[in-house]
Amino acid sequence: MRPRRKSSLLWGLTGALLFLVLALGYRLAGGSLPVGVGGLAGIALVVGVVVTATAPAIEARLPR
Repeated sequence: MRPRRKSSLLWGLTGALLFLVLALGYRLAGGSLPVGVGGLAGIALVVGVVVTATAPAIEARLPR
């Protein structure tokens, strides 16, 4: 696997897990969300795909 692809996939995984941590932390703090656990998993999947798709474009713009 090429390093750029691996980096994109890892950023997507990080984005999805970060979304889940924030959403579940909000629920633990007493908030209520309009979706259940399955809905959160679906949204996390979408977030992961979006982050994976946009990571190479954003990485190309960062200075080295």
